[in-house]
Amino acid sequence: MFDKQRTIKEPVTLTGSGLHTGKQVTLTFKPAPADHGIKFCRVDLPDQPIIDAIADYVVDTSRGTTIEYDGTRLVTIEHVMASIAGLSIDNILVEVDSEEMPIIDGSARFFVAALDAAGIIELDADRIYFEIRNTLTLTDQKRKSEMVLVPDDNYRLSVMIDFETRILGTQYASISDIDDFKTEISDCRTFVFLHELELLINNNLIKGGDVSNAIVFVDRLLTEAELDNLARHFKKPKITVLKEGILNNLELRFHN
Repeated sequence: MFDKQRTIKEPVTLTGSGLHTGKQVTLTFKPAPADHGIKFCRVDLPDQPIIDAIADYVVDTSRGTTIEYDGTRLVTIEHVMASIAGLSIDNILVEVDSEEMPIIDGSARFFVAALDAAGIIELDADRIYFEIRNTLTLTDQKRKSEMVLVPDDNYRLSVMIDFETRILGTQYASISDIDDFKTEISDCRTFVFLHELELLINNNLIKGGDVSNAIVFVDRLLTEAELDNLARHFKKPKITVLKEGILNNLELRFHN
């Protein structure tokens, strides 16, 4: 394979609130040169520290993907990362003015739309590939999860989840061409079980959560006391439909 590295043509900005922190955040995707890779920059902090988006810096995956380097942390980066990978972008700088990415509607589709609108261009540098030559297996018995990497000439993904609940059942998805990410995967949204909400609240999470940015599965009956407690934490979401199907409090801006 001798594909060229890719980046975006021009900067593009989105604003929204973080799912767990509830803080308003502005995120800007910026073009980057060849061999730059994917990097995040906290523009709200002194010296504007930059963090490489690499697996070595992942410090938490309990309720999203969190990376940290030299005391600087970024939370809930999974939808941003999926969008960048799904559009085969190799080099990009992601500037944010808070610790958490905007959740928007709980999917990757608005990040994909922003990157698409910014334009994706090839650079004069060959793409570098990581080749899997032997089958690799990673198992986490505590979380009942397993990952298997199998050598293949193409990039394919197959995923199955089973939370052992009749309400959700077993979910399965696959993709055999990364170009299908935009149409087949990017619309998939964050979900949570109703019984988990109180635990998340008590752990100081989902401050920005509501039914416009997550799917809530009702998996058991709740008492009136439990319902009243949840009602105190969640206000009725305001959903505004803007042109071209943009939802909620998303703002999309292009730079001249």
